[in-house]
Amino acid sequence: MNKDILDSAVQTYIHDNLNADVHQIAMAKSPFAKVSGQELAAQIAARKKTTRKLPTWFHTAGIYYPPLLSVEQCSSELTAAFKATLVRGESLIDLTGGYGVDSYYFAKQNTEVIHCEINAELSEIAAYNAPLLGQHNTTFLGTDGIAYLQDTNRHFDTVYIDPARRSNSGKVFMLKDCTPNVIEHLDLLLKKSNRILIKTAPLLDISAGLKELKGVVAVHIISVKNECKELIWIVEKESNATVKIVCTTLNQEEKHFSYYLGEESPVNIQSEFSEGDFLYEPDVALLKGGAFNLIAERYQLKKIHAQTQLYTSPLVHKEFPGRIFKIEELLSGAKIKKAKDLKGSVIVRNYPAQAAALVSKYQIKPDDNQYIIFTQSADAGKLILKCSIIQHY
Repeated sequence: MNKDILDSAVQTYIHDNLNADVHQIAMAKSPFAKVSGQELAAQIAARKKTTRKLPTWFHTAGIYYPPLLSVEQCSSELTAAFKATLVRGESLIDLTGGYGVDSYYFAKQNTEVIHCEINAELSEIAAYNAPLLGQHNTTFLGTDGIAYLQDTNRHFDTVYIDPARRSNSGKVFMLKDCTPNVIEHLDLLLKKSNRILIKTAPLLDISAGLKELKGVVAVHIISVKNECKELIWIVEKESNATVKIVCTTLNQEEKHFSYYLGEESPVNIQSEFSEGDFLYEPDVALLKGGAFNLIAERYQLKKIHAQTQLYTSPLVHKEFPGRIFKIEELLSGAKIKKAKDLKGSVIVRNYPAQAAALVSKYQIKPDDNQYIIFTQSADAGKLILKCSIIQHY
């Protein structure tokens, strides 16, 4: 950590060059004797990345930024704030603290937080920024969190861990393929705490994770603007409870869809609908959860096809986590071929063509408020629906 970066003149330069070409700055001679062009470029790139992801950091004067990769890999404020609502008790240890975003929000919910980070410089940076952010109840330790937990006699109300995937683990991975290895150290974590929160990438298969972990009471699937951001696994001691799946969408309005494993039930496929009805497209968090039939049951919807996760209703249910469209017109293949000046964003669901190909074939012009949905139903086969958007993600 080069503290000369904190000089007021350097900070002004970083602020004034936020939209400059960082590659040119990195290659050019630095205007500051004790701060290189590469360091300036790194601070600018990382700070710019926080504009929307970490607005509290971005708008706080004097913040020191880590390498860009650390900012890219850390939680957003939106997801960190939600995770803080899942902790219990007064004390928490973050075993893989990183840049400290999760710990910052945990500190708002807990009396005491311990932030462990094996990268000594990253630990130093997080510790420096904390008081600037008004965070005074966190102890920062530049050490291996697992090693610290093995050596301490303390017991924590909550343990939080964000294991990193090993780069050679491929697209399909398991918790045992991550560092730290949660499976290997699970007994230690349960010995030192009553409640464990494990963050994983959304790519991790829920069924596979449940086979690896013992004591899981809940799995939280978190998405933002229809992008699945992370899974949070909650593990508790001696739990025999049925696992609860909670799908959470963090958009302008926070919405939840939860159920217990085994609650899924058969559903009748009914593809009869008409112009004026409403079409429901579930958020990706619901799709990751996989309770496709339960979605229909909870919101009194009709599923149009066994392999098409689209639903219809004559009514609007605003609490639904996903998009809602009004069906303006049912288009046949012959009708769409003759149509002129077609406008709309194209959506393809269970249809034998790519969106780009359909846009080109039918010369469809973009429109943010109109949608043309290519899909199929159980009864009618291929369907083309011209819709207007009623509710966004």
